Amino acid sequence: MRHRTHAKSFLERGGLGLLAPIALAILAFDLLPAGRLLLTALAPGGVFDPDKALAVLASRSAVRATWATLETAFFSTLLALPLGTLMALVLGVTDIRGRRFASFLFVLSLMISPQVIALAFLHLAGPASPILNTLGLAPEAGSANPMLGRLGIILVLGLHHAPLVYVIMSSGLKRIPLAVVEAARMDGSPPLRVVTDHLLPLLRPHLMSAGLLAFVAGIGNFGIPALLGAPVNYLTLPVLIYRRLSSFGTDILGDVAALGLLVAVIAIVCVAASQILARRGDVLLEEDAPLQPFWMLGRAGAVAETFVIAVIAVTLVLPMLSLLTAALVPSYGMPLTLSTITSDNFVEVLARQEVTVRAFLNSLLYAGGAACLLACFAIPMAYGLVRLMGSMRIPATALLEISYVLPGIVLAIACILLFLKPLPLVGVSLYGTPWIIVFAYLARFLPVVLKPALAGMTQVDLAQEEAAALDGARLRRRLMDVIVPSLLPAAVAGGLMAFLLAFSELTVSALLWSAGTETIGVVLYNLEEAGLASQASAVAIVIVAVITLAMLALNALGRHLPAGTLPWHIEGEGAAASARRPNQALIRPGTITQVEPRPALSA
Repeated sequence: MRHRTHAKSFLERGGLGLLAPIALAILAFDLLPAGRLLLTALAPGGVFDPDKALAVLASRSAVRATWATLETAFFSTLLALPLGTLMALVLGVTDIRGRRFASFLFVLSLMISPQVIALAFLHLAGPASPILNTLGLAPEAGSANPMLGRLGIILVLGLHHAPLVYVIMSSGLKRIPLAVVEAARMDGSPPLRVVTDHLLPLLRPHLMSAGLLAFVAGIGNFGIPALLGAPVNYLTLPVLIYRRLSSFGTDILGDVAALGLLVAVIAIVCVAASQILARRGDVLLEEDAPLQPFWMLGRAGAVAETFVIAVIAVTLVLPMLSLLTAALVPSYGMPLTLSTITSDNFVEVLARQEVTVRAFLNSLLYAGGAACLLACFAIPMAYGLVRLMGSMRIPATALLEISYVLPGIVLAIACILLFLKPLPLVGVSLYGTPWIIVFAYLARFLPVVLKPALAGMTQVDLAQEEAAALDGARLRRRLMDVIVPSLLPAAVAGGLMAFLLAFSELTVSALLWSAGTETIGVVLYNLEEAGLASQASAVAIVIVAVITLAMLALNALGRHLPAGTLPWHIEGEGAAASARRPNQALIRPGTITQVEPRPALSA
């Protein structure tokens, strides 16, 4: 009752005003774009006519693209699911060395934009591959690149989304109490049985949730199908939408809105199902007993470490070596030798090409500006959601995530529809200006910045605000003296995460850029389309360097952030060992160590 009384006093002191930014964000970033898309798809010209949308969806090209989208998303999920789950188990329950570093590298491959990964694999195979030519392993000249087409898309999507599965499964492992393992040990279960009979059943909802999210990521992915499928006319729905808008312009907005609505419906249904499964699979942690690595592998550790090294090599190291090799040769297809190695491609894209330099600056400005704005707004919005909204916090948070759930190509269409005509009252159109890209970034990445701020806000003790209020501090003073210092690291981390995701993205900006507002993701795609593969590889290497630096900065902030903020963060070997109590002995293969039951376990 005491807390409820003080919460009411906060409202009386003006806290209600903090609900306005939340309502405005929901309206501007989620309801208006989604509503405009729905209206254009089902009522083109302002007249309700769903038959026209159905005719678009029933066309031969739309059916083929839908089948290609579902096919590649499904089979890539079948690859990502076991790979990501195995990595989560190996890094989460065993004592292998370098767990923290391996987790960082594995998630880094996910944070690199899809078009960069697609470009890397495209240059890794085929007769013109610089790395294969350097090793003397290139296939015969004129043979097809095996990465082009359906199988290549499935392979690259699966490898790219395996870290997504890893993040979700690792989160599920952290939700399992250590008491589950202790009980299994007392029953004499070997470590493999603990995993198969006790952990995996508890992780089943997370496994299904991870599969659905990997499927959704495959549905909405544009960069990988565009680079690997479009050259051989294997089109998914996002690529078909892009081609139609690029070829016919805004005259067919009704048609592409119908296609975008189809993609959005598939994505929203799958994400909603995954959220339900994730909540159903939540296990309440005991206060001081989260799951720790319990399987001491001994000599078998070399096998597990080899597996982890191989996975990271395939998902990150080999693709990056492929890009670096292609960037260091004068012309794509030449072998890399002491006589051919050159830095001309880097000089060309970083100093000589005006469009590339402008694109780098645009991406830094658009992504950085959006990230800074979101970080500033995240703190008052987190305060309003946690302190002022009560039971309405859950639906409000769900509404704020609509633009993040929507595939990027769908959000881009919604932004075009929303801003194609001049804005009411002011008479200014954002279409064709940098502001439409910034708006799309704000809408898409608000949930990314808000999540760590919300996690930090739930850990701020209400008693601190009560004490400040009793001393006469009004809302603004309490925010500045109590809330901002507590949430600032989380807001900064969220801003860096948003910058990391927005800097080289292509899916949104592919439809929103115009002359002078190119982003680096668009320039990379255009360079590859123009046949300038070595220059595209140089741009990709610079992009990877920027993303790696952003992740390292986030990693440095890790100890100041709420648990779960960084998706790649796991307990290091030393930390895990020191966290174990004396009765938390590691399980050795084929042995069982009896422990004294703790009161919570015996109860």
